[in-house]
Amino acid sequence: MPEERKQSLFILLFCLLCLLVTLLSGIFRMGAYQKAVFMQLSEFCEILSENNPGLEDEMLTALREYRDGGAQERTGKGEESTEGAFLSRYGYDPADFAENMMGKMYLPTLFPTEIISSVLPVMLCGAVLFSARRLARRRRERILGLTEYLERVNTGASGTLIRKEDEFSHLRDEIYKTVTELYATRDAALRAKESFADNLDNIAHQLKTPLTASFLSLQLMEAKAPNIYAEQIKKQLQRLNRLEEALLRLSGMDSGTLHLEKAPVDVYTALTLAAENLDGLLAEKQVCVEIPDRGSVTFPGDLEWTMEALMNLMKNGMEHSPAGGRIFCDYSENPLYVQILIRDEGEGFAREDMPHLFERFYRGKNAAEGSTGIGLALSRAIVERQNGTLTARNLSGEGERGGACFEIRIYRCQ
Repeated sequence: MPEERKQSLFILLFCLLCLLVTLLSGIFRMGAYQKAVFMQLSEFCEILSENNPGLEDEMLTALREYRDGGAQERTGKGEESTEGAFLSRYGYDPADFAENMMGKMYLPTLFPTEIISSVLPVMLCGAVLFSARRLARRRRERILGLTEYLERVNTGASGTLIRKEDEFSHLRDEIYKTVTELYATRDAALRAKESFADNLDNIAHQLKTPLTASFLSLQLMEAKAPNIYAEQIKKQLQRLNRLEEALLRLSGMDSGTLHLEKAPVDVYTALTLAAENLDGLLAEKQVCVEIPDRGSVTFPGDLEWTMEALMNLMKNGMEHSPAGGRIFCDYSENPLYVQILIRDEGEGFAREDMPHLFERFYRGKNAAEGSTGIGLALSRAIVERQNGTLTARNLSGEGERGGACFEIRIYRCQ
């Protein structure tokens, strides 16, 4: 990984820098040592020459033999600080005796003490940095393991946590407890949803029998004993029948038994067929639907259920439009999604109704007579089952003629 390479490069540069400092320090100490040895030898020879003038020639011969016994003869001159030394008068400098001195005295004493004392801190620093790197790597691996575990949980895949005692053990245990509680909550929610769907389906089927019997009784009443209240009873029975049908659809959505096709759906065709199915109601309300032809725009879905969702949205706009009003439909596409807009010329949604428009059985402030509060919830469920979203807003203040607007987005990718 790039971060690990950076750390390795840093450690290498640090070790090279320490080695360079050690070498420079050794070179400096070697020069100082040579000069010190030379000065001591020069003082010794000077004292010896003063006390025994006749030994000077023998002393110089011995020094020459000692110097020539080295690996090679030094020709460099001494530093200025040694010019006044006794041996400097005879042309000697510290380097002339360096080979023998280093071989016999300097290396055995300097290496164990000076070199090791310089290299040891470098080795300790390298060990500390290596340990820190290993510790950082173990921490990254533990964090990566916990992250991968959470990713598997989020995608629904099973996974287990590594049982290892370290500084992340408490975090691991808390994650495990949280995930376990989430699994239990999810299972309880799924059971509750299945139970709710079953109950909804049972209620809808239980309503079917008395509704059928009530319709038959109403037909006999109208035929044999006409009554002024028969029309009101008929309207209420029709409302109950619509409620029963909506409950069956919702229970199918909740239980997952409702099958939706995956075939190309032409948006213009779906809008046109939905409007045609509402012709009678639209004529009664004196409302028309305008659908411009924007060309072929398709998405994978179920035509019949898409029509159902569009009919509910158009019906909502029709119920809130004045006589002679219009419902405008439009659609477009881009690389991300297909967009469908349905708007009316009514008063728009009440502010307090906006957060609850798609809640089941919610009837807004201006709900039409006979409304069950299921149509919008059913439309959203159908759209979401086809990888889409359904939202609503008021158009007032947006530069348009006001009214309410529903927006459907069917996304192309999951």
